Amino acid sequence: MNYQAVETTYRVSSVHPAASCRLCGSPLSATFVDLGMSPPCEDFRTAEQLDEPEVHYPLHVQVCDKCFLVQLKEYVSPDAIFTEYAYFSSYSTSWVAHAKAYCEAITDRLGLCGNHLAVELASNDGYLLQHFGALGVPVLGIEPAANVAQVAIEKGIPTRVDFFGVRLARQLIEEGIGADLIIGNNVLAQVPDLNDFVAGIKLLLNPEGAVTLEFPHLERLIAENQFDTIYHEHFSYFSLLTIQEMARRHRLKVFDVEKLPTHGGSLRVYLAHADSAQDVGPAVGELEARERELGFDRMETYTSFAASAQRAKRDILSFLLTAQSEGKVVCGYGAPGKGNTLLNYCGIGPDLLRFTVDRNPYKHGRYTPGMHIPILPVEAIEQARPDYILILPWNLRHEIAQQLSYVAGWGAKLVVPIPNVRIASPTEFAK
Repeated sequence: MNYQAVETTYRVSSVHPAASCRLCGSPLSATFVDLGMSPPCEDFRTAEQLDEPEVHYPLHVQVCDKCFLVQLKEYVSPDAIFTEYAYFSSYSTSWVAHAKAYCEAITDRLGLCGNHLAVELASNDGYLLQHFGALGVPVLGIEPAANVAQVAIEKGIPTRVDFFGVRLARQLIEEGIGADLIIGNNVLAQVPDLNDFVAGIKLLLNPEGAVTLEFPHLERLIAENQFDTIYHEHFSYFSLLTIQEMARRHRLKVFDVEKLPTHGGSLRVYLAHADSAQDVGPAVGELEARERELGFDRMETYTSFAASAQRAKRDILSFLLTAQSEGKVVCGYGAPGKGNTLLNYCGIGPDLLRFTVDRNPYKHGRYTPGMHIPILPVEAIEQARPDYILILPWNLRHEIAQQLSYVAGWGAKLVVPIPNVRIASPTEFAK
């Protein structure tokens, strides 16, 4: 079968913010955190667009009192966010290394070979699927952003440009395609219709196949005050307890779970058909018990989070205002989605953060959404010689600190804003 064919199909959808849970349908009334109004985090502006109107949407996150899914209403449709996307996974060296290690481990664990098919949902620029080639495992990527998918196609990675759900799963099945492994790294949070997405996985998965899903763990978001990981393209935020409920609703089972350091602390859950031969490992019950002990089945655990975000906002602004009053120059490193949430929630503009830099050439010469901070090449740091560098993708602080070791030459310090403001030399953060 020829998997090289590329089909472009864009889903037409209307945004109707619902007052009910996207997983179980229960009415929503409780607030997790309200981060005010913000533009879509990947809507980088050109110089010509700075004088044009810019649409802002609420970042008001709610929590379901039945299944405890933390969720943002669908204020912005996936079509608007992902048709052309500014995030290319391959620009993070550590993320590509993480993907390579996963491919090698899962191939060995499941005994994958040339007779199997690995399908990645939201395959981006081929950062992960490229590693299966050397392992002899056929692959298929599914990626809705045409500009990002094209990079993968140019690498020779079979990729379909489409949104995944029941419709596409049925189409693939009609073509004789079934998956022995389905991979979803940091995509589950980006799906407004969870039930359609998981039902599609259920259909596409071969009887004894496996699914692995990676997503930021809600436990770490709360414990480490990671409010900036909330933005419009992230519709949901998960605990294992909620994932278990999601799996049960679609006759799937979670048979293993791993804690990962990526994205500030993530989970990798392994799923299979409920009637498959896969045994459920002890890690599942252990994490379930821990989450219940921490109160993830009680509403007060969720509704108390807002105060932590407000405290962090005050601390970040206090640092920047003090630096400004002392005549210090502060610039940023990175222009990630989480950075744009932080900048807009805290009201940080070019008066406090002169510019930021990014390794992605797509963003150079553009401006951050909402606050309009200029985005420059990384070389701008050495030219400006700032006193402080605010690391916006703080989850990559060790990797970035190594890249910025040279700034110690003029005495610059790095600043990490989450979970609280920390100021240190590149050497200290690189440890």
